[in-house]
Amino acid sequence: MNYRLDKYGNRLSILGYGCMRFTSKAGKPDIDKAERELLEAYRLGVNYFDTAYIYPGSEALLGEVLERNNIRDKVYIATKLPHYLVKTRDDMDRIFNEELKRLRTDHVDYYLIHMLTDLPAWERIKALGIEEWIEEKKRSGQIRQIGFSYHGNSNMFCEIIDSYDWDFCLIQYNYMDENSQAGRRGLNYAHGKGIPVFIMEPLRGGRLVKNLPDEALRLFENHNVKHTPAGWALRWLWNQPEVTVVLSGMNSLEMVRDNVETASSVEAGELTESDEAMLKSVVKAINSKIKVGCTGCGYCVPCPKNVDIPGIFSAYNRRFSEGWFASMKDYFMCTALRKDSTSASNCIGCGKCKKHCPQGIDIPREMKEVEKKMEGVIFKTARSLAKRFVKF
Repeated sequence: MNYRLDKYGNRLSILGYGCMRFTSKAGKPDIDKAERELLEAYRLGVNYFDTAYIYPGSEALLGEVLERNNIRDKVYIATKLPHYLVKTRDDMDRIFNEELKRLRTDHVDYYLIHMLTDLPAWERIKALGIEEWIEEKKRSGQIRQIGFSYHGNSNMFCEIIDSYDWDFCLIQYNYMDENSQAGRRGLNYAHGKGIPVFIMEPLRGGRLVKNLPDEALRLFENHNVKHTPAGWALRWLWNQPEVTVVLSGMNSLEMVRDNVETASSVEAGELTESDEAMLKSVVKAINSKIKVGCTGCGYCVPCPKNVDIPGIFSAYNRRFSEGWFASMKDYFMCTALRKDSTSASNCIGCGKCKKHCPQGIDIPREMKEVEKKMEGVIFKTARSLAKRFVKF
């Protein structure tokens, strides 16, 4: 296993265990199967385990496995505060104490504000006293390092990075999302500030492995260097020294062993120009079904009506390459789960964005199409429920 250092010199396995998707049995996480997989990962050198308050049964399962195998103090635990459930300072303590109980521990090594999507979401919990709360927990040793997980565009990501003295951050990043979400720009910006960057969705929820277009599979097969599609996706990330830890939701012993083998043999800077060119061709093959040729450059923003143009097009294009559910999940997160809506329906057709688009996209026209396809009854109902539940 290869290791990289965090902000304070701790050695972290470059492969982290994402504990969101344990195999279920009778509607609950299968603890026996998960224990075998977790212990195999630990045996092979994985020392970073990531869970969250809202992952059903995950914190409790992880805590039980670590305790009964007496390895809690030999690994690092990461879990998350669901800020969208926090209405008062007391909620922070209530949730955190419940997490400690579930995890059977007296401290969390890496604690994240879960799923920030924009600066106003962070400002909201700042007004509730989150900064003072964090400092209190750090002084007591209950929280060792503080970070945040992020879903949004690169401009807002950089603003959040600048808004607090973070110890680390977690972003969605892979060779398909190089110029969307926080993207390479966000990765480099955080790294430049001395903030380690951890990666989620390295395989886009498995979509960079399953159901790839025939042309993408042919490109992998015909390349002079042989790796699996998963191996290529992971190597692309670890090729970048700015990446500290890559999370993988491993739910089989074979997957654990394959990913560890990759993490044990990879080196930063190992990909050749030929390798990079092949992966860019794979991206083109996957994108051959997309509707809007947006590169995520961001020249079209800010929009006077707060439309997240690059985020919206990224989510919309996933509808045609990966299906409705993946697309709607992304669209909902980048538009509805924000204090101020950034939806396509905000567009008034002023055309300011169109003047700045290097690709010549008729953005106002495309926004009307996005609104028709993405903002139906299901979206509107879910948005209404989310606003009532979260009370942003």
